[in-house]
Amino acid sequence: MPRPILLRGGRVIDPASGVDRPADLLLQDGKIEAIGQNLGRPDSAIVIEAAGKVVSPGLIDLHVHLREPGQEDLETVATGAMAAAAGGFSAVCAMPNTDPVTDNQAAVGFIVSQAQRAEKARVYPIGAISLGQEGQQLAEFGELVGAGAVAVSDDGKPVVSSHLMRTALEYSRTFGIPVADHCEDPTLAAGGVMHEGLISTRLGLKGMPAAAEEIMVARDIILAELTGGHVHLCHMSTRGSVELIRRAKERGIPVTAEACPHHFTLTHESCEGYNTNAKMNPPLREPEDREAIRQALRDGTIDVICTDHAPHHYDAKEREFDDAPNGIIGLETALGLAITELVETGLIDLPTLIRRMSATPARIFNLPGGTLTRGATADVVVLDPAAEWVVEPATFFSKSRNTPFTGRRLRGRAEVTIVRGQVVYQRQPLVAVLTARPN
Repeated sequence: MPRPILLRGGRVIDPASGVDRPADLLLQDGKIEAIGQNLGRPDSAIVIEAAGKVVSPGLIDLHVHLREPGQEDLETVATGAMAAAAGGFSAVCAMPNTDPVTDNQAAVGFIVSQAQRAEKARVYPIGAISLGQEGQQLAEFGELVGAGAVAVSDDGKPVVSSHLMRTALEYSRTFGIPVADHCEDPTLAAGGVMHEGLISTRLGLKGMPAAAEEIMVARDIILAELTGGHVHLCHMSTRGSVELIRRAKERGIPVTAEACPHHFTLTHESCEGYNTNAKMNPPLREPEDREAIRQALRDGTIDVICTDHAPHHYDAKEREFDDAPNGIIGLETALGLAITELVETGLIDLPTLIRRMSATPARIFNLPGGTLTRGATADVVVLDPAAEWVVEPATFFSKSRNTPFTGRRLRGRAEVTIVRGQVVYQRQPLVAVLTARPN
């Protein structure tokens, strides 16, 4: 078993239990042992001085692309899990658009074994909704869940068939898992490479209208109401989507939603100069959409913050805008962007941010962690919300460097990440105080 860890003197924030106070936190045998003032040090304990820092449940990202198997030159389960730990994430959920697709028991088992071998952040596989993500035949949900999948999704591709989506939602109820959908009407979005608007017109690029997302959001909500299945809407980007989700929640429909830091931080103006690091799907939208996403995170209409971490090689992003792949990396910038854009601006407070990035993700995907209650798994992060730093992709643990935030000054970062009661990341060497066993 791991050695006990005493985190001493930090501001302990646990939104799941309503804790927000200066305290010590004791981890023992891979579990949360106690929260309190002046806790004693067990023999051979590691002591982390957390004064001036925040101690919270480890962050959880429900939406990452780790590229293994098939594109190990871009990312692997091990490098992605290390990047996650450096970003303060104790757990991530890996999307199935690998090569081959994660649509069977063996593929899920491979990702589980690679994560166990890495011994960094936890990695939970998400299985495909359809075989090969081809949108034709439903994958065997029972086998996927039995092997360790925590949800199903064809992310990267929308589920075009309403019949297949209905069937997926019905089957998902049997296994108690969410169906995560990439909401995009492919006939409206066909050929589009950025948001349809004034910027796309000026750049001479074909755009994707907001309606392409909103039509599928509306359809998924209708099917969730019909079936009672839990639909999770990936990377929301438009004000129309926010309004549809808000109305659905008022009616008690089982729908949850996520937003990414780039969608509450940037707009389509970032594509000026044909900047391929601002090319993503769904695309960056208008300032009004960005504001709607921010307000939805404030009031809980959008439940969680996810990164949609999507590594790409430098050469691929250096192509012409039309030909460059979609997506950016995000695991090592998400926390800083969220604190800078949401907390420092006064839109939400730090406990609300931690809830959106830990307790709520754990609840809606039924994952361990997300709380510091006694007996919970010892997944913990020590944050410094006041630390200022500059985004330098060359220092990242991720294999890829594709980010539009290079050179940006941010506030807030992870100092220490603990998973299963073991330190898996420390920004600087820990000051460890080892107590001798008494004679």
